[in-house]
Amino acid sequence: QVQLVESGGGLVQPGGSLRLSCAASGSIFSIKTMGWLRQAPGKQRELVARVISGGGTVYADSVKGRFTISRDNAKNTVSLQMNSLKPEDTAVYYCNAEVGNNYLPRWGQGTQVTVSS
Repeated sequence: QVQLVESGGGLVQPGGSLRLSCAASGSIFSIKTMGWLRQAPGKQRELVARVISGGGTVYADSVKGRFTISRDNAKNTVSLQMNSLKPEDTAVYYCNAEVGNNYLPRWGQGTQVTVSS
């Protein structure tokens, strides 16, 4: 099993920055990809960014140029640096790992990000 624990998040003004971190433990060797998804009230969960096999990155169009995802394999962590935050970035952010040959999803508990003046 893989366990994911998030940290970071909170309240920030528009234009501000936040950094989210996620630490993985357990069957680390089985992790294929790691990333972040978010869910705003009344909306479906959506991909924000992911580090895929080989180290490539994928971003949602809405965050390109503002967010940066990074994975530290030595520390088994994935981080999301969020700059130029907008009110529409307000959501619960979930760390996600895809595990095993079937890329089964594993989730962190979620962390609230609120962008408001």
